[in-house]
Amino acid sequence: MGDDQRVPTPAGGKPAAPSSSSASEVAAFLKTVAARQPSSVVAGGGRLVFALDATMSRQPTWDTALVLQSAMFEEATAAGGLSVQLVYFRDLDECRASGWVTDGAHLSRLMRAIDCRGGRTQLTKVLRHVVNETGRRRVQALVYVGDAMEEDLDGLCAVAGELGLLGVPAFLFQEGRDAIAERAYREVARLTRGAYCRFDAGAARELGELLRAVAAYAAGGRAALAALSQRRNAGARHLLEQLK
Repeated sequence: MGDDQRVPTPAGGKPAAPSSSSASEVAAFLKTVAARQPSSVVAGGGRLVFALDATMSRQPTWDTALVLQSAMFEEATAAGGLSVQLVYFRDLDECRASGWVTDGAHLSRLMRAIDCRGGRTQLTKVLRHVVNETGRRRVQALVYVGDAMEEDLDGLCAVAGELGLLGVPAFLFQEGRDAIAERAYREVARLTRGAYCRFDAGAARELGELLRAVAAYAAGGRAALAALSQRRNAGARHLLEQLK
């Protein structure tokens, strides 16, 4: 990708063993997250992490994701601007993050340089990266597009809870109908007070509307999302309902 950087793997270069989170710990996370105020937007536009599963099962719809990301920038420009960081994973332990970009053409070039390869999911590492990134400067939202889940759910939820405490909602879009992935994605959305939605391979228009809605939220907050909903964007209405 040229200007990308490898997302660090904790614990001396080996994937971290999943940490276990008790029901009480998850409940405590939820209680704290539920009490927080809606995400505010920084001056000059928001920051959004756009994360993608780039393992082999995603190859058939990779081109669709590449085309639809431009819709995010179009909407974000109207809502006040947006900086996007692309994060992707593939192979057994490759997870990389680009620099922050402010135009769709640049992001498209980055995505075209990526080819899908076999491997396992690394959503926990993606969430940890967003926690670290927002510790340096606030991130308004995380978008994740994937179709599978091969990680420990307790460890995933523990990191999702940290992200929720920082006030960063995760918007997870599932391709297909894998039940394990759905359960995991719904939990991450719940812990971060984000949203979950399933889309089919042929539902490009639906995913495009949803990406526009998330971009509007990241760039202009709930007010921008509500304004988009009034323009009869079904994706915006769907996200507003889940964010209440």
